[in-house]
Amino acid sequence: MSTGHWIVTFLDALSAELDIAENTALAYGRDLKDFNSFLSRLNLDFATAQRTHIEQYLVDLDHRGMARATRARKLAAVRQLFRFAFDEGWRPDNPAAQITGPGKTKSLPKSLSESDVDAILDTARRFGRNTSSRVRNACLCELLYATGMRVSELVALPVASARGNPQMLLIKGKGGKERMVPLSPPAQVALHDWLVLRDRAEDNNRQSGHSVSRFVFPSGGREGHLTRVWFYGLIKDIARAAGLDPKNVSPHTLRHAFATHLLANGADLRVIQTLLGHADISTTEIYTKVLDARLKDLVLNHHPLAGD
Repeated sequence: MSTGHWIVTFLDALSAELDIAENTALAYGRDLKDFNSFLSRLNLDFATAQRTHIEQYLVDLDHRGMARATRARKLAAVRQLFRFAFDEGWRPDNPAAQITGPGKTKSLPKSLSESDVDAILDTARRFGRNTSSRVRNACLCELLYATGMRVSELVALPVASARGNPQMLLIKGKGGKERMVPLSPPAQVALHDWLVLRDRAEDNNRQSGHSVSRFVFPSGGREGHLTRVWFYGLIKDIARAAGLDPKNVSPHTLRHAFATHLLANGADLRVIQTLLGHADISTTEIYTKVLDARLKDLVLNHHPLAGD
C-alpha cells in the first residue's frame, strides 16, 4: 500500500469519525509527509518504520530548530497514524505506542492591552475603501473581541445564527462541538449594521440571478466566505493604521485579549474555558498567569502591611 494511500485513508477516517476541521486535516497531512520524507532518506516507509526510527525523527526535528510545540504536534500525528494502522491491521504492531514526546511549554500567549484593543476597534470603523467595507471590518473586529472566537469560526459564521438581533451566538467549533457565546452591546450594533448592508447586497445578487450566500461574511471565493488568510492581512493593516506594531497583532492575539481581559476583571476560569471552546481546562490554565499578576497587585497595593 502506497504512502499516499496511508495518509489519505487515515485522514478520511479521522474526518469522518471526529469531524475534524479541514485546516486540522491539512496540518496532519503536512506533518505526515514530513515524517515520510525523513523515512525515505533511510530507505524506509510507514510499513517498515520502527520505534527507533521515530525517535531519530524527533532528534532530527530538534536539530532542525523546531519548537517544542511543533515537535509535539508532529509526534501526535505520527502516533495517531500508527494507532490507526494497527487497528486496521495494516501493521502487526504500533511502533509509536510507548514513545513520550517533548510535551508543550505552557507560556502565556501574546496579548493586547485594553487601550490597544480600543485603538484597533476605533480604527476598524474608519478603515476601508467604502462604507460597506468599513462596516464589515468593524463587525469582524467587534465580534472577534466580544466572543473570543477562533478566526476560522468567525469567517465561516452562518448567517442563520446571527438573525433576530441575538444576544448570544451559537458557534460550531473544533470537532463539531457547539457552544454559546454572548455578544456585547457594541458587537450587537456592529452585527446589525453589517447585516443591513450585507442583506441589501445579497438581494441585488438574487435579483441578478446569482446564488445567495449562507455566511455572515460572504465572498466570491471557493469557500463562499472570507478566508483566514485574508482576515489575517486585514488585521495587520488595521493595526498599522492604528499606530501599533503589526508584528504584535493577529486574529489570535485578539482572541487571547478577550480571555486575558475577562480573567483580569474577575471572570471564572471555567467560564473562559467554555467561551473559548477549550475541551480541556489545562489548555485554559495558561491564563492563570494573568490572575497571578492581578492577585499580586491586590496584595501589594491593598494589604495593611504593603506599605512596609
